[in-house]
Amino acid sequence: QVQLVESGGGLVQAGGSLKLSCAASGSIFSIVTMGWYRQAPGKQRELVAQITSGSSTDYADSVKGRFTISRDNAKNTIYLQMNMLKPEDTAVYYCNQKVVLTGKAGTYIYWGRGTQVTVSS
Repeated sequence: QVQLVESGGGLVQAGGSLKLSCAASGSIFSIVTMGWYRQAPGKQRELVAQITSGSSTDYADSVKGRFTISRDNAKNTIYLQMNMLKPEDTAVYYCNQKVVLTGKAGTYIYWGRGTQVTVSS
């Protein structure tokens, strides 16, 4: 099994910055993709940013130029640097990883429990 532990959420004023971290542990052979999703009250969960094993990145249009996703392979950790935060960025942010497990065929998807990000105006 794999556990994802997020940290770094909190309350910040509009225009401020936060950095989220997501550390993975468990029987991981390799990580295919890692990403951040968010879900605001009354809305569907949406992709914020994703990074592949080859370090290709993808961002939601709403965060391009403000958020940066990065990874530390040695630590099985991804980060989301969020700058110029807006009230509409307020949501629970979830870490997501698609992995290959040691000794098992196929790929598996895991989610963290989420971390709250609140941006005040």
